[in-house]
Amino acid sequence: MSEPVVSGPVVIAGGSGFLGRNLARCLGQQGCQVILLSRHAPAEQGPWEHVAWDARSLGDWVRVLQEAAGLVNLVGRSVDCPKTPEHCDEILRSRVEATEVLGKAMRQIDNPPPVWVQMSTAHIYGDPPEVVCDEQSALGYGLAPTVGRAWEEAFHRGRLDSQRGVILRTSFVLGRSGGALPKLVRIARFGLGGTVGHGRQGISWIHEEDMNRIFVRALTDPTMQGVYVATAPNPVSNRTFQRQLRRALRMPIGLPAAGWMVRIGSRLLRTDPELALYGRYCVPRRLLAEGFQFRFPELGPALEDLLRKR
Repeated sequence: MSEPVVSGPVVIAGGSGFLGRNLARCLGQQGCQVILLSRHAPAEQGPWEHVAWDARSLGDWVRVLQEAAGLVNLVGRSVDCPKTPEHCDEILRSRVEATEVLGKAMRQIDNPPPVWVQMSTAHIYGDPPEVVCDEQSALGYGLAPTVGRAWEEAFHRGRLDSQRGVILRTSFVLGRSGGALPKLVRIARFGLGGTVGHGRQGISWIHEEDMNRIFVRALTDPTMQGVYVATAPNPVSNRTFQRQLRRALRMPIGLPAAGWMVRIGSRLLRTDPELALYGRYCVPRRLLAEGFQFRFPELGPALEDLLRKR
């Protein structure tokens, strides 16, 4: 069965990051016009037009939404940082304020996009040690679930009644050129790719190609609406993930990292140790029920594909 094709321009808010550039290339290969809204243009050239936006205020940029085929909102400060009060505030405000302004912009134009695809986080379910979460699962407790709720509520307030809205609760996107995978590969190649902490924490992951295909489906399928978990159907434990990563790299050894070691290392790397020490098992029940076929449902082949020299 042929893949769906987006007809008409697509606006990607917060599109200068890893996910936005990946999606823009995918849409560009279809011949689709792509407009990236962000503070700074990507350093690399690509099949897109960049329009400057501070992600907080209205301005001339609103014109790009006029008669666009769809909007994808990816705006949000990276969570790969120490969770100081200042960073926590930025993580929340960057998502909520940008989403609210996009909603206001919709009301200033005559022909807004008929579909709005909204990024969210699978971390909205918290860090249950064993429970497998899907779209119907209870939401969790803590910073990430609080941010996720506020983000989705801002989307519901901003979306027009006439717009089809899709929320994608996404976790760990495996990609060649960005995200966490290149960092994990470097660590593993130094022989440090062993189990992290107790190793039972869940890792919900998805290959970048399947992530792009879900975005395109959300933009084109008129029956797709509401909340979806956007991860591969087979989450794994941290222990299994690290073993599969070493196998794909042909790395025979991987020294484990106890929790206290991760906490010390995170201070040196200016990141959050909980990103490695906790996790969740999520499954995309709605996507599977609606017939979406993953090209990379299993972790091993996904890593082999991404790490194969091209």
